[in-house]
Amino acid sequence: MAFEGDFPATGTRENWDAIVVGTGIGGLTAAAYLAASGRKVLALEAYDVAGGNSHMFRRRGAYEFDVGVHYLGDCGHGGILPSILSGLGIEDRVTFRPLDQERYDRVVLPSVTVEVPASWDRYRERLVAAMPEEAAGLSEFVTVCAAVADANRGRLLGVPGSDVMNLPPEIRRWNHRMLTQLFDHCGLSPRARTVLAATSGNYATAPNQTLVVLHANMVDDYMRGSYYPAGGGQALVAAFVEAIESHGGALWTNARVARIDVTDGRTTGVTLADGRKLNAPVVVSNADYRRTVLELAEGAFPAAAVKRSRDATMRLATSTTYVAMDRELDIPNGNVWYWPNEDIETAYRKVIEGDFDELPFAFMSFTSIKDHGTATVCPPGHANFEVMTLVPPGYEPWGVSEGPVNGGNYRRDPAYQKAKQRLTDGLLDLAEDILGPIRPHVTHVETATPLTHERYIRSSGGTPFGLATWGRAGHRPDVTTPVGGLYVAGQNTRFGAGIVSVAVSGVAAASAVMGEELMPEVYRGKVYGNSELLPERAPGWDPLEVSRGAGRKGERGLPRLRALSEQQALTH
Repeated sequence: MAFEGDFPATGTRENWDAIVVGTGIGGLTAAAYLAASGRKVLALEAYDVAGGNSHMFRRRGAYEFDVGVHYLGDCGHGGILPSILSGLGIEDRVTFRPLDQERYDRVVLPSVTVEVPASWDRYRERLVAAMPEEAAGLSEFVTVCAAVADANRGRLLGVPGSDVMNLPPEIRRWNHRMLTQLFDHCGLSPRARTVLAATSGNYATAPNQTLVVLHANMVDDYMRGSYYPAGGGQALVAAFVEAIESHGGALWTNARVARIDVTDGRTTGVTLADGRKLNAPVVVSNADYRRTVLELAEGAFPAAAVKRSRDATMRLATSTTYVAMDRELDIPNGNVWYWPNEDIETAYRKVIEGDFDELPFAFMSFTSIKDHGTATVCPPGHANFEVMTLVPPGYEPWGVSEGPVNGGNYRRDPAYQKAKQRLTDGLLDLAEDILGPIRPHVTHVETATPLTHERYIRSSGGTPFGLATWGRAGHRPDVTTPVGGLYVAGQNTRFGAGIVSVAVSGVAAASAVMGEELMPEVYRGKVYGNSELLPERAPGWDPLEVSRGAGRKGERGLPRLRALSEQQALTH
């Protein structure tokens, strides 16, 4: 079925009911719900393919790597993300594969290892078994986090009686205090703090800059089950794109927005980098929040909001090394968080101060195990995984003075190449501490830095995790703004970073536009989308091609995978 909204980026349509700037999961979710509500929606993406941090890329015609989708929490029956998909009628288009629910994360320190299960009670038991001398403090920590998370989740989903204010005072007081304060209250040692906050790489702030509610909510998601989408993050992106386009909306890629147009305090649409003006009374910005306020909608926000955004700080950035090998890995289906230093607060302080001599940790995520049997991940008998860490802020550690958004030409700079190679070697060293000698089997290796992330995502500070401070630590903007008709979604909003959180932000943005509380409704089973409109998926269906937008279907330049016989012939 063809729709009026199906135009390529070179199309001529000018008038829309809503325009979404940026197609990370937050923007796609907002666009899909607005399209399902009957609005003519245009989603604009500066890059060649939609997805943002959920994008995947291909190498050597044999391997697919996920940029940011490592594992997702609460994706079982009745989970938040499945409920969001169900509300659009696309729940059958994404399959969530469970990790090992008894050890979805393995926290490794030199003196202790804790295998994290998908259960607060079993988690408590394993913590106490590993560090019995701290049993009382560990137990209290788990009690507080589980209760705070459950109350906040219930409030989000409209569960009757769920409110932080209904918690006992001794627990309620921790909801908006810092993680370090709860550690201190529980009398926990540096080693115990490191074990408990080892997975803080999922939000990238130190314990003294992290609200208890943020940490509790993140852990709680995984305690409700840990999963990976079959086919990777791009399969999830493609399902949202299909929902948008089948309901009359459109996705334009290679379409960078230069300005959000505002007249008399109200949004009127956007102007693209090529000069085209597109009109809409509603704009949802899934772009970086600081760039939205200070650049895209420059002059539209009140002075106080401008100052707050200019003074804001970002969460730490990550660097990831993508590795492929010519042999499989015989390890459990879970991630590894390896902290060679058993004092997490010292490790974070060193990173923040710019110390690049010692990497704080290595997070290892094994796609070929999580998505075993999916032919696109890697050839049979091969392995595919990522090794990630946090890195110091700024451009100086990379030997350059400015980033790619401002025209910095960093990629072939000798100082940058040297720093990048040093980081790659360090991450491979940490990986070999856990996996043994892997270098003789490596068939492909490359590293993405914060400059890579800034180049493709245009995020302030090159971080995928958004704001650290916005007025005060932990405080973040809501999806509404002081500008009429302008809304925001994504990792900078109060809903937090991570795929599930940004999807919730997209639902919240659509709710604000529609004047309807969507999240409780879809959680209770209401369906806004019409699954009968969705396109058939032919043999050879490719989520990357779908994520270019219908107007570019069949266009040349899409990376393809080799035939299986060619993949099997891969050598060093």
